[in-house]
Amino acid sequence: MTAPASPTVLELSGITKRFGRIVANEDVDLALRRGEILALLGENGAGKTTLMSILFGHYVADAGHVRVTDGADGLRELAPGSPQAALTAGIGMVHQHFTLADNLSVLDNIILGSEPLWRFRQRKRQARAKLAEQMQRSGLAVDLDAKTGALSVGERQRIEILKVLYRDVRVLILDEPTAVLTPQEADGLFSVLRRLADDGLAVIFISHKLDEVMAVSHRVAVLRAGRKVFEARTSEVDKPTLSARMVGGAVPESRRQPRAAGSVVLELSGAGVASTEGRTGLHDVDLTVHAGEIVGIAGVSGNGQAALSALVAGLAAPDHGVMKLYGEAVTRHSPSRFIGQRVGRIPEDRHRQGVVGTMSVWENLAIETARQPGSSALGFLRRRRLTGEAGGIIKRYDVRGATPDTEVRLLSGGNTQKLILGRVLERAPKLILANQPTRGLDVGAVAYVHERLLAARDDDAAILLISEDLEELMAVSDRIAVLFHGRLTEAQPVESLDIRTIGLLMAGQSAEPDHAGGAGDGTRAA
Repeated sequence: MTAPASPTVLELSGITKRFGRIVANEDVDLALRRGEILALLGENGAGKTTLMSILFGHYVADAGHVRVTDGADGLRELAPGSPQAALTAGIGMVHQHFTLADNLSVLDNIILGSEPLWRFRQRKRQARAKLAEQMQRSGLAVDLDAKTGALSVGERQRIEILKVLYRDVRVLILDEPTAVLTPQEADGLFSVLRRLADDGLAVIFISHKLDEVMAVSHRVAVLRAGRKVFEARTSEVDKPTLSARMVGGAVPESRRQPRAAGSVVLELSGAGVASTEGRTGLHDVDLTVHAGEIVGIAGVSGNGQAALSALVAGLAAPDHGVMKLYGEAVTRHSPSRFIGQRVGRIPEDRHRQGVVGTMSVWENLAIETARQPGSSALGFLRRRRLTGEAGGIIKRYDVRGATPDTEVRLLSGGNTQKLILGRVLERAPKLILANQPTRGLDVGAVAYVHERLLAARDDDAAILLISEDLEELMAVSDRIAVLFHGRLTEAQPVESLDIRTIGLLMAGQSAEPDHAGGAGDGTRAA
């Protein structure tokens, strides 16, 4: 896409922000034109979130200025540290994690907070008319009277964007907008963004997915270690160049080599887990994972992944059906028992489920093995031994900025994930549950995680990989199954699948062509 020659609507100049000794942003300049889609890239900890937080008023820069359009062709200084000032100036932001009230209608969610508290009645008739016009112009169709909790993830994202457009923004910031979308929903979002840009909206698009960046953006800017290190028209760069600019060097490509799978390590036969409030269960799931293979589980978030993960980690027992480990039926389900049976777990949320932020690196590494032989004596942890082991893991897994006594909360997301990988893989597990192992990681950290998982597979570990990133699943999985509303399709060899087919199954549609040779018959997956 060619960048439009239009007036500048946003200008950041000399932005610098420090947190103690840490320099989050250093002398960053960035400009955005009317009708332009700018992709903002960078490793974890590169300063993207801090920069956008300064723009949106959550942080105050130590130095530098933010100027926004005054509605004509001029720019005016934006008051620092005020989200309300940013909204008034026409800046809107859609976060990766939605902030919608499930018990309210779509209309109520959109207008919530947009009217003065002293107004006793909401002007819903005027709101409907305005939204009808905006939906017509943008292509963001949604039923305004529908209960939000009953809508799909893609529909919820449309609501988030409409919430921002309803406030007449001129600049839209999207943070990882496709993280929870099917490929078809992502394509629909890109069409909407192009239409909005054609209508004059300026967009900042934050993403780790370089294919999307190449497809939708006019221009790309790269942050590294808090500084802007690269900027160019998207049409003049390629993905390897962007990857290298993000990490400061070439990114190794992980390649899965075909190999024969071994014996069955994990088997689920007709397994079911009851649904709970806010969480989809499992319905008669059949699944096998063999030694020396990676079985990928695709699906839009909230379709039973949490229940499957809990089952395999020993946090839940099946309400019906059978679960077998190494050919034996499991009769006692507990995480400690599963750890003793050499089951390793990379949890979905590394910060809430994977580590204790206020504990040190060595304590977090010992947290799952404290009761194992050799870790303690007479009821006391063998600190010297455990800190020595922690130092070895820090070195072998390249956990940067860490010592055994460093509090984990001070580590970046990527280094925290390396720490969890080391804790799991150093025990040479026979079964590894990897739940969203690269979520939110940059291209360098993603490549590292993939390399380690493939190495474990080649050492005969059985790996169950749950991921919402289809490119990841296609790159490292030997077989892939799809979860939809708690039901699991049969796992198919990756060579027989493509992203379009998986996307249809994720949406609950048949991947079989119809009689007229169309894309699918729209029936629900079994």
